[in-house]
Amino acid sequence: MEATKEGAAPPAFERAGPREMLFFDPKTVRVGIVTCGGLCPGTNDIIRSMVLELCIRYGAPSITGFRYGLQGLVRECGHTPLVLDPVSVKGIQRLGGSILGSSRGYQDIGTMVTDIDALGMQILFMVGGDGTHRAAEKIANEIYRRKKPIAIVGLPKTIDNDLHYVSRTFGFSTAVSEARSIVQAAHVEAHGVPNGIGIVKLMGRTCGWIAAHAALANSEVDFCLIPEVPFRMEGADGLLASLEAALERNNHAVIVAAEGAGQDLAPGEPDRDESGNLLLKDICAHLKDEIKRHFAAAGIHIRIRYIDPSYIIRGVPANPEDAVFCQMLAQNAVHAAMSGRTNMLVGYWSDRYTHVPLHLVTHKRKRIDPTGSLWQAVLSMTGQPPSMGT
Repeated sequence: MEATKEGAAPPAFERAGPREMLFFDPKTVRVGIVTCGGLCPGTNDIIRSMVLELCIRYGAPSITGFRYGLQGLVRECGHTPLVLDPVSVKGIQRLGGSILGSSRGYQDIGTMVTDIDALGMQILFMVGGDGTHRAAEKIANEIYRRKKPIAIVGLPKTIDNDLHYVSRTFGFSTAVSEARSIVQAAHVEAHGVPNGIGIVKLMGRTCGWIAAHAALANSEVDFCLIPEVPFRMEGADGLLASLEAALERNNHAVIVAAEGAGQDLAPGEPDRDESGNLLLKDICAHLKDEIKRHFAAAGIHIRIRYIDPSYIIRGVPANPEDAVFCQMLAQNAVHAAMSGRTNMLVGYWSDRYTHVPLHLVTHKRKRIDPTGSLWQAVLSMTGQPPSMGT
């Protein structure tokens, strides 16, 4: 590295953990928590762990829970905040979703900062994914411009596992575990009939982490389709010809597709949701139509079983691995905020909990490298053509 050659210390994350010096007075600190974006396993674990750490370890009097995402930070939206303490969060880790609710959509940054400041907030924890942390960075920058002593600390909530400079996000382990069971069910259905084809649609707008890991965990998948690797329906190595060959070999096949895969193939024009995210076209509906057309033309009778479990996966409680991970993230987020850190996220890198500046998190999304070891393992397991007709 250039820094090493010049004798300087190489770039590194600050390690997370408790600090000797505190910026905020634990006995009087005013703290808020907001959960944004799509629902995700482990969100309630995060809320509960932060409340317990703040109230029991630091002695904070109470915490304000802002309801329904960024709308909750705007007084005019009319969402009454919740008072969070050890009693009110008891047992919530066994529930799916978020007791604070969530929402999508942009809110005015200046208005949010004004209303946060008017409430006397000194710390705001923002739990969410890429879009949430883009908003968190803008809020932190506006707070800095106004010279207000308010800390903004993020926590990495996304089952897609796509935050840059964060090797693992909470909810991902649970999502893969749930997806594995669903892929197994698709395999049973496909195996139980002649020329059975199971299609499973999994979450993954711009990256295929869940699809790739679920395919590897199940090991009964014949085709894994992800946004990072383009494919074609037609051609000698295209999906249709490859699927026909798989049926000839095994009399059944299973396709796992991330929702963002093959967007260039699906018909229709793209649109956007309230948060500005691209509304994806239904690639699996297109796959079903094209597969039916191809095999009907070839005179081959097939039976397709299609499963779309996305919201089932999002709404379940965290599995044990995610539950422990959430507890550690939450505790380290509290330590960071109480010491005065701001405009940052508590992440995980090389088996260490870290402080990650928000501008690094929002710079781009973490995606699967088609030449990397993970995707090569998927190709070896499925046996699908590397190029798939491209």
